[in-house]
This record gives sequence, C-alpha cells and structure tokens, in this order.
Amino acid sequence: MSAEASPISSLDWRGTGSEAEDVLVLRRASVLDPAAGIDGVHDVVVRAGAIAELAAPDAGEASNAEVVDAEGLCAFPAFFDPHVHLRTPGGEDAEDIETGTRAAAAGGYCGVLAMANTEPPVDDAVAITSLRERARAEAAVPTGFLACVTRGMRGEELTEMAELAEAGAAGLSDDGLPIRSARVLRRALQYQRLAGLQIALHEEDPELSAGGAMHEGVASAALGVAGIPSVSESTMIARDAALASYEEARIHVQHLSARESVEAVAAAKAAGVAITCEVTPHHLTLTDDEVRSLDSRFKMNPPLRSEDDRQALIDGLRSGTIDCIATDHAPHPVERKEVPFEQAAMGVTGLETAFSVLHSELVRPGVLDLATVVERMGAGAAPFGLTRASLAPGSEANLVLFDPEAEWEVGAEGWESRSHNSCFTGLRLHGRVLMTIAAGRVAYRQRAFAMAVAS
Repeated sequence: MSAEASPISSLDWRGTGSEAEDVLVLRRASVLDPAAGIDGVHDVVVRAGAIAELAAPDAGEASNAEVVDAEGLCAFPAFFDPHVHLRTPGGEDAEDIETGTRAAAAGGYCGVLAMANTEPPVDDAVAITSLRERARAEAAVPTGFLACVTRGMRGEELTEMAELAEAGAAGLSDDGLPIRSARVLRRALQYQRLAGLQIALHEEDPELSAGGAMHEGVASAALGVAGIPSVSESTMIARDAALASYEEARIHVQHLSARESVEAVAAAKAAGVAITCEVTPHHLTLTDDEVRSLDSRFKMNPPLRSEDDRQALIDGLRSGTIDCIATDHAPHPVERKEVPFEQAAMGVTGLETAFSVLHSELVRPGVLDLATVVERMGAGAAPFGLTRASLAPGSEANLVLFDPEAEWEVGAEGWESRSHNSCFTGLRLHGRVLMTIAAGRVAYRQRAFAMAVAS
C-alpha cells in the first residue's frame, strides 16, 4: 500500500468530476462505525459530499435539506467489495458495468473492484483506459479495474505492470486461475515494487483440483462426484506466502474456503508476511451439504466445504486472521447454469444479498457481533491502497442506511444484476438496505422506501 491511501472516489464512476450540492439529514439514526469508534443515535448530516456533522437527535441542520426519518434504522459506513466480476468486456449477456454496479449499490456498496478474467482478459493499458472511460459513463458506484498478472492469464509472461499502474489499474490478479509457476509469481512480486500494485491471488493447485466439481468429502463420495480437496488451496497459500516473505512483497489471498487455509494465513501473518485475505458470505453460511441436491446454484470455486471449514472461517473472521468480506460476485447466463451439475459454470451472484445474509444467518443468532461484520464489510478497500469509508465528520460521505427488522424474500422482487444465479434465492432474510450514498451522492434507494420518503 502506498504511504498515503486514496479516497474511494478516486475510482471511476458516473459521478466522477461532479459536485454534490444536496443536503441530506438522517434523523435519529443508530450510527455504528467500529473503525471510527462511533456507536450511538445521531442526526447524520451530509453536505457537499461529506459527513458534515453527527448531531444530537433532532438537532441536525434541516434548512434546504432532504430529511429522512431514520428512527429504528441503522447507518453504517458503506461497504467495499474488492472482488467482483462485471463480465466486461465479452460477457455482457451475464453482466456489464451498469447492471453490476447497480447491484452493488443495492447491496450497500460504495465501491467495487472488478476482476480481469474477461473475454479478452484485461492485460494491457489500452484495456484499462477503455474500462475506466466506460465506468465514468455507466457505473453507479466508484469502480476500479484489476489487470492481469500474466499476459492472457496464461501464467507464463508478465504483463507490463508499470504501464498498467500508470493507466490506472487498481491492482493485479489472474483470478479464475492460479499462477502455477513459482518462478513467474516470484518475478511478479519483484516487479511489484516498481508498479506499486497489490497482487490478488486465486489459490488452487490444479494438480490436486483438476476435474473436481465440489468439495472432496463425505458428500462428494456419496454423490460420486469428483472432489476438490482443501489442500489444493492451502498448499498454494503457503507457497505464495513464502515467496512474498522472501521478496518482502505483499499479497492478497482471495476467497478463503478451508480450515487449513485459515491456518496457513495465520502462520504467515505470525511470521511477519505482508498478507491479507478475504472470505465470502456463501462460505461463511453454507456447506457442501447443499450440493447434495445437485443444484448448480451451489457450484462455485472454491467450493462450499464442510461444517468444520465453515466454523474455521467464522473464527478467522472473528479473530482478525481474515481481513475482509468479499462477494466474488460471479454472474452467469441461465444456459450456463441450467445444465447437469458437473457441466455447469462455477460461480454465484452476491452483491445484493451479502450483508442481509450475514445479518440474518450470523448476527441475529449471535454467532458474530454486528460491529465485526460491519467492519469487515468495509475493510476490503485497504489492501488496495484505498481509504475505507468512515462516518467520522469531515469524511467523504459513503453511507448505507439499513433496516434491521425488514423481512424479504431473496429474488421475489427481481434483481438489479442482469443474472440471477444466487445461491440464496427464495431465502427469507431479516434486514435490508434502504439507501446507499457513494462518494457523497445517493446511489440507491429501495423502491418502497423511496416512495415513502417522497410522500
């Protein structure tokens, strides 16, 4: 990370360069910002794109302002997702910058980072420049684009990292594929010093995982489906952490799924390695028992694993071994999912449901405290050199308004995303995002809430 982090608004979106002039007051909101040490009922005043004041209840400035009755509602720093797939270029039948970032806004996100495993892969400065231009015209929230570590994601020849950094790449990743060669990754870590970009790693040993369609365990044996062992992930994490330590470089490990992986990251951190990592809502709340139905909505990579693995991920999040929560939002068109399980594409959507799922499945039952989940939902900005959202007065206004008592059925009202391959479709959740403010502007209002405010 650079010595001085950049604001989330330094990423590209259709609000780039415009000034926020509206004044918004959230009356009597329950404000929680664990990183800033804020926890209490306040009037939140947003003015000129910034958090102007956390006033006493009913004392916030109301002149020329839109006033929202937020009593009983929660105000958090808006979330940041360092791992989404916007499928642009080449996969716009599944998602594009506009629909994907609308989904992000609906989920409470003030910023996202898009992966580079597109068609063709994003591996040169021209591609990064083009995507940034499109984001300034289409994106609903600030959006950054990662570029590939290797040309064509083939794992052989490094991309021009310095040129990609100069063009505005937000980081580097061959996500979707591991970097098989230790020699190639070592060279990438050496060049990282020149480029200054975080390298995010999909950790999987293809020699161990090849042909697998789900977690290798009791369920895969019962179904007769080839499995992906958890050591295919953890052994690569250990290898790459050792390389990062040797080169005094930094790495970010994507979508942890297994107990051995949490242990590998913990050991690396204890040894002083500059390593961060993420976990998804689906790996925190589901297990491979779901796959017994052979419903392809539960097919993803890394796969859903055992209950023991799930508990280890929760413990890792609680302890701080796992730094942040990321969705790995992976939209697919219907025809790639509605096929026999072993033929189906891997991946699930997740932006619109992430926080509500965690609130319903982990916070309400008392498994994780609300402050931990809120903090980790915003922590994905830091590994990529961005300042996390804050509700401290003077901060850029990145805020989510959340109703903890709202009940809703996932998918019943449709989706902002172009795809609907969610593993949570049909689930009834407690808690819903009502409004998202990104970089000082309202990026999303839930339909019923918007009508209530208007009246």
